[in-house]
Amino acid sequence: MRIFAHRGASKVAPENTIKAFKVAFQLGADGIEFDTYQHESGIIVFHDRLLLRRARKAGYLLDTPWTELCKLDIGEGERIPTLSDSLKTVPQGRWCNIEIKHLHCVDSWVREVKKAVLNSDIQPEHILVSSFNHHWLADISKLWPEVKIGALTASFELDCTASARALNAYSVNIALDAVEKDFVEKARLDGFDVYVYTVDEPRDMKQLEAWGVTGIFTNVPDIALAVLAP
Repeated sequence: MRIFAHRGASKVAPENTIKAFKVAFQLGADGIEFDTYQHESGIIVFHDRLLLRRARKAGYLLDTPWTELCKLDIGEGERIPTLSDSLKTVPQGRWCNIEIKHLHCVDSWVREVKKAVLNSDIQPEHILVSSFNHHWLADISKLWPEVKIGALTASFELDCTASARALNAYSVNIALDAVEKDFVEKARLDGFDVYVYTVDEPRDMKQLEAWGVTGIFTNVPDIALAVLAP
C-alpha cells in the first residue's frame, strides 16, 4: 500500500514546509501530499485561506503580497514554499499529490506545474492532482490529459465512481469517515485506484489494507510504514 505523508511529516515538522517534505522521505514515505493556492506571484504551498493559524498574523493568504509571505515564519523558522521548491524535494521514483485549494487560471497553472516538474527529479507519471472542485480538475484534464487526476470526495455517493468517470480520473481520494469496503470494491472494479485520507490509527491502516485500497494519506508515515511492513 502506498504511503503519502499528509502535508509532509506534519507530526514532526511544520506542515506544508520544505522540512516536512524532506523528513517524510527520510522516514521512507512513498510520496507527499500538499495544498496549493494560485497566488498572483505563482503557485504556493499552504493549507488555510487565513494566515493566523500557521503564521500568527492576521490577514488572507491571497490578499498578502509574496514579498511579505515569503518572510513569514510558519514554524521552526520555515517559510511558505513555492510549488517549484516543494517538488524539488521529491526523489526520483517517489510520488506527489498536489491538492488545489485555489485556482484562477487553468492555463497558467498547467504551464507552471509542467515547468516545475521539468526542473525537479519527479517523473510526470508520479504526479497526482486532486481537488474538491471537480470543475478545475475537468479543465486541467482537458489541457493536460496525461496527468493523473484524483477525484477528491468526502462522501460515499449512490454512484460512487460517477465523478471519477466523468473526469477520466486515475483515482478516487475519499475521506476515512466515508469509505467502506463496498466503496473500495466498486471503485477498484471500475478501474480506479483508491486513496483514503487522513489515516493515523494502526487499526484503520490494517483494515484499509485488507479492503484493498491503493494507498493512504497519513500524518504519521513512520508509523504507517511500520504497521504495513510486509
